[in-house]
Amino acid sequence: MTKTTLRGLLAATATSLAAFSATQAMATDEITVAYFLEWPMPFEYAKQKGTYDEELGVKVNWVSFESGVKMSAAMASGDVQLSVSQGVPPFVVATSAGQDLQILDVAVSYADNDNCVVRSELEIDKTNAGELAGKKVAVPLGTAAHYGFLKQMSHFGVDVASMDVVDMDPPDGAAAIAQGAVDMFCGWGGSLRRALEHGNVLLTGDEKTELGILVFDVTSGPAGWVAENGDLVAKFLKVTADANAMWADEANHAEMLPLIAKDAGMDEQATMDTIATFKFPTVEEQLSAGWLGGNAQTFMKGVADVFVEAGSIDAALDTYENAVNTGPLQAAGGM
Repeated sequence: MTKTTLRGLLAATATSLAAFSATQAMATDEITVAYFLEWPMPFEYAKQKGTYDEELGVKVNWVSFESGVKMSAAMASGDVQLSVSQGVPPFVVATSAGQDLQILDVAVSYADNDNCVVRSELEIDKTNAGELAGKKVAVPLGTAAHYGFLKQMSHFGVDVASMDVVDMDPPDGAAAIAQGAVDMFCGWGGSLRRALEHGNVLLTGDEKTELGILVFDVTSGPAGWVAENGDLVAKFLKVTADANAMWADEANHAEMLPLIAKDAGMDEQATMDTIATFKFPTVEEQLSAGWLGGNAQTFMKGVADVFVEAGSIDAALDTYENAVNTGPLQAAGGM
């Protein structure tokens, strides 16, 4: 079931590519940017202040999405020009299927804010994780949560084929584990927090990182559109980087938090609890070998190979180096 569902998503993405090529040549007097609700980040302060419109000189329309897979489809159809905080796995799924997307920056790193939760009554933790065989799990396919789930099951020696894997967006998965409809939830953000009221994680963020399960999101866009609008993209990344730098100084938290919380659709305490688990690398850090200077490309190849092995995608690219474009970010760093 997981295989056919994901392939269906890929097919839908591929059929929208033709529509996108017809729209990308249109003049840019406004752009549409995808983001997530309940996923608080410093850029939302600039979004609320109207800084993006001001600095880019175009109207920026913001549309919220439930998953990075849906962001890929919206970029393929030409409905969305940039996606903020798209997970690396959905990006890899799309590019592996032939969608010409590019990573433009590292939006956020969050090993503790994307995880799987097992219902408390099962009393399953890392010491007896083998008991997950045959259990029902809600997983948003083709996302960072899906990749983390596959890697964790591989680590614990649990055959995913023995499990009942249901494709569910995190809000639905959180409701399902609360109702006892599934044994395990995988997801992120507010949904993960709600799921944790009914269960426990198998591995902490640090434990996952040690196993090589990196968890980070990117700002992405269609390669053709980015090539035609490089200056606009650089300005967008500059506004984001400035907001991140502002947040890095705790003296600004009192001013920024209320606007970030409002934009994320959360109360201030939940916003602070969530954002405290996030890391926002500087432009210099993002351009270093540890991130977009090489490691991210290697990591994407690893993600793709895991998805191929799991039967979730047909094939991986030989390399994901062409899927990263640091030009606009370098330009943003010089602004």
